[in-house]
Formats: sequence, structure tokens, C-alpha cells
Amino acid sequence: MAPSHPAARPPVACAFAPASVGNVGVGFDLLGHSVAGAGDRAQVRRIDEPVVRIAAIRGCVTELPTDPRANTAGTALLSLRAALDLPCGFELVLHKGIALGSGMGGSAASCVAALVAANALLDQPLSREALYAFALDGEAVASGSRHGDNLGSMLLGGLVLATHERLLRIDVPDAWHCALVHPHVVLETRRARAALAGNYALGEFVAQSTHLALVLAGCYRGDAALVREGLKDVLVEPRRAPLIPHFAQVKQAALDHHALGASISGAGPSVFGWYDNRRDAEAASVAMQAAFADAGLDSDAWVSPVNGPAATLIDSLGDDA
Repeated sequence: MAPSHPAARPPVACAFAPASVGNVGVGFDLLGHSVAGAGDRAQVRRIDEPVVRIAAIRGCVTELPTDPRANTAGTALLSLRAALDLPCGFELVLHKGIALGSGMGGSAASCVAALVAANALLDQPLSREALYAFALDGEAVASGSRHGDNLGSMLLGGLVLATHERLLRIDVPDAWHCALVHPHVVLETRRARAALAGNYALGEFVAQSTHLALVLAGCYRGDAALVREGLKDVLVEPRRAPLIPHFAQVKQAALDHHALGASISGAGPSVFGWYDNRRDAEAASVAMQAAFADAGLDSDAWVSPVNGPAATLIDSLGDDA
């Protein structure tokens, strides 16, 4: 019998990475969940030249660096190449479906989509957890910080606790949904992080830790009452809320529709609410958009299970890419 050989890997792969809600209010830089609907796409081609090249950036955002060292997705692929000492290189085409400075994990989605596509081209593909460190390298280019709250949820799907070294998927009841509303304004991540500079009282940390513990316990037990008690951000939200037009009114609209809690998605300006059923989430999304409209702002809305999708391989970038 002739010896068997592994099937040759294709030269091109495409992937989609969903948007996400970073921080989930009480889990700053640690907790995030993916959102069905919006996302970024990436096409990666294996090339003989041992470099990373960005061939094009399309979609709703095009004015991004094509130098891979200054691009989140490019940096993630550079990190992957270096760590594995690959003899080949990658050529990348990005199709952005997440607006810049939206608080929906746009930079993270580009990283993850590119890595998932490139991983499919490797002779020995890595686990999603093994891709995490390379995604952190890419995310640092956009925000100046290696935080994985958006990355982890995109890599694994659903609600994920992301430390610097570990990703932990946290299951929640399938009935739980998120309403996410993005006003058409840009809030740069670096500006939002700058708003957090200064001193914090010890009592604030104790309160925030208490709330995070209640949310995690509530998720593990499927206990909406515990989540409702804990989903209150007393540390970050008060410092970022002034950067978001009409935030108080939008948050109140979310709470008025039986939210388990509501807060800023990622660095903002998007706002999210959690609900124990889809009907309340859908009603809340309409009310939240109306509250932004009162401030003269158009917005987009998504209603998604908290157990949202993970990044996945797709057949192509699509006809509009």
C-alpha cells in the first residue's frame, strides 16, 4: 500500500468574526460576549514570500493602515508567523462590517477573522485558545493595551472570561438576550481609556468586585435575579458616560423594559441591555434607538442571544466585498 499523506491545505481561506459587547459593564477588560449580526470578514492567502501583506481594506471602514505593523490584523498575523517560524507568508484582504470607534470590538474582529482564516492554511492548525496570544498582540496596536474581553468571546463564542493567559467560556440560559444599540458617532478607544485616568476609592473596587461575582454566579446558576442585582457598573461607567450623548436616557430606556442590567458596550458609544427573553430585548432596542433619536442621533440595533456565535470559516468574502 502507498503511504498516506495529509491532504494539502488550500492556498486561500476566508473567515467571519462577530461583533461583541466588551466589559459587560462589571468585567472591565475581562468579560465579553459575542453578538449575532454585525462582524468583520477576512480573506487570507498563503504566499511564498515570508512576509505579511495587506492587499486591501474594504467595507464600512477603509481608512486604516495597510502597514501590517500598524494594523491590528496585520500585527496578529506577524505574531503568528514569528511564533511558528513559518517559511511562508500571508496576504490579507479585510472587509470591515463594524464601524470604527463603535464599542463593538471592531479591531478585535479584524484580528480574529484574520487569524481564523490563516489558521486554516496551516499544516497543523492551532486551537482557538492557542490563537489568543496572537490576537492580544494585534489588539494592543489599536488600544495600547493587551485586553481580551472582545477577543475571547469572538474566538470561543458566547460569554467568555478572558485573562491574559486563559479563556473560560461561561454558559448562560439560551433564552437570555442582549439588545445592542450603536449611535452614529465615533468614540475612539484611546480617548475612552484616557477618561479612566485618576484615583479610585477602595470602596469602588469592592463594590465592582461584588457585582462581578454576582453576575458570574448568576450566569453559572442561570439565576436572573443574581445578575439583576450585580449588573451595575460603579467603576467605569460613571467616568465614560459623559462621552456618550444622551447616555442616561438610553440606559433608562433599556432598564424600563425589564433589563437585567444595562451599560456601555466596550469603550462606547454603543449601549447594551441584558434580558431574560427575546421579546423584551426587541422592545428595548426600539426604545433605546428612540432615546438616541431624541438627541438627534441615528443608530443601528441588534438583538442577539448572549450565547452568541464564534468566529467561523466562510466560503468567500461575499459579492459586496
